[in-house]
Amino acid sequence: MESLYLLIPVSVILVFIIGALFWWSLRSGQYDDLEGPAYRLLLDDRDEFPSAGTKRDGGAQRAEDEKP
Repeated sequence: MESLYLLIPVSVILVFIIGALFWWSLRSGQYDDLEGPAYRLLLDDRDEFPSAGTKRDGGAQRAEDEKP
């Protein structure tokens, strides 16, 4: 029974700490973009996106076009 006098205030303090951490995470934008980091992981920074009007295998296609 005496342990309850210690455990109840400790649990109340833990609830306030967890609530404060959750509030801080919401205010700092931790949950704003949930899908972006997953896509950034899959994209390779070294690869460049093909620009409009150019084909990635344009050299091979040009070689086929030049054949009689």
